[in-house]
Amino acid sequence: MFNKLSFKIGLLFFVFILIIESFLFFILYINLANNRIDEVMDSLLARGNTHRDVLEDHFDQSTLEHVVIMESESEFSVVITDENGKIIVSSDSTKKAMMDVVNHSDENMDVPIEGKVVEDRWNEKQYIATDSPITVNGRHQGHVFMFADTGYVKQTVNQLSNQFWITGLITVVLTIITIFVLSRFIAHPLIKMKKATEQLSKGKHHVELHTARKDELGELANSITKLAEDLKTSKTERNEFLASIAHELRTPLTYIKGYADIINRNDTTKEEKEEYIAIIREEAEELTMLIKHLFELAKMDEHNFTIYPEWLNLGDFLHHIIEKMQPVLTDEKITFHIDCPDDSMVFIDPERFQQVFMNIFDNAQKHSDEESTVKIKVTKTDHHIVIETVDQGEGIPESDLPYIFDRLYRVEKSRSRQSGGAGLGLSITKEIVESHGGSIEIESQQSIGTKVIIKLLRGEYIDEKSIDR
Repeated sequence: MFNKLSFKIGLLFFVFILIIESFLFFILYINLANNRIDEVMDSLLARGNTHRDVLEDHFDQSTLEHVVIMESESEFSVVITDENGKIIVSSDSTKKAMMDVVNHSDENMDVPIEGKVVEDRWNEKQYIATDSPITVNGRHQGHVFMFADTGYVKQTVNQLSNQFWITGLITVVLTIITIFVLSRFIAHPLIKMKKATEQLSKGKHHVELHTARKDELGELANSITKLAEDLKTSKTERNEFLASIAHELRTPLTYIKGYADIINRNDTTKEEKEEYIAIIREEAEELTMLIKHLFELAKMDEHNFTIYPEWLNLGDFLHHIIEKMQPVLTDEKITFHIDCPDDSMVFIDPERFQQVFMNIFDNAQKHSDEESTVKIKVTKTDHHIVIETVDQGEGIPESDLPYIFDRLYRVEKSRSRQSGGAGLGLSITKEIVESHGGSIEIESQQSIGTKVIIKLLRGEYIDEKSIDR
């Protein structure tokens, strides 16, 4: 229980709210208590002033006795003195604490006409007291002292304290209930997300989370749902990839095994053996290239794909690659035309980009019509160098274009190997270009041709440290 998130959230909320409520209750209690005490003192002074006003109109024995009778039935006491401080009448027996106040009245000669509180130390003294001076025809005649037992004041304060304790207890209970509900409300979706992640770890990629929320929990639920979908897609792609790899490996191995068995027959002629050995060698080379591509893709996935870029003249680099391909181009009667400004400098790994352009140019010549021209045009924009390779070949169906860079994807659904490749070349090409901070895209129309567009940052916009190495 103590390790549950809902308990920890609730406990944290409770501590903070309890501290805040205690502080606010303390301030409120002090203010209300002081107000209640002030009300008692103001009431006591007003009572004394009322008696004083009556005595100023009729300062005689009967009026004095009437005032005494009135206060004898109340919780207050009244003491009336003459101008010299001598007690004339009192409603109750005069206590020593009262006499102390009366005897010090001569020290309070500055008592204003409206009277004042002469003893307000309710938490130290037995009485609080007020003094209302009596003036008849402009002549000072005496004082009306009103006394209230501080027990009455303390009782008032205690009643207020009890009310605060009850209110505080109710508030704490309601706070606990509210926090419990809120913490459960917050923790419940987190618990569901925890269970969802546990399902993901077990390979169960179907999760149901409340993603309609617009807060951070909703964003987290969306992220987990997207992660589940990505994992499901990744698993499907991995299974398809492994199935495709198994097929690709099985094909050359079948050829190699089959022709090796034929070679070992006694009735196989020397010419046939040489032909079959050549086929075995060709299939072995295909198998070696496939494994090399798979190894490169594995390094890319693990971010261990190392490149060593350097500054190159793009025009010279492209001409060098075409020269290497010339024997093949001559046989196919395909012409490559390069249009590149002389000052086109690029920051690339020559070995990796030779692989990029060899793959693109090889695809262009394989799928171009005989005696056609493949045009390579280099242009500059504000921030990029753009390399366009345009052939006049058969083109790519529009439905295949979105998947052209997928691993092991072939436009030929029959998986014919006559057109070459295992469907990994363009995937590796895309990885290499993007690792240099560039981009690659393909535009194509059937029976018209295909355009491959590579964009690389111009030299002045390249941060060499930002290139993935």
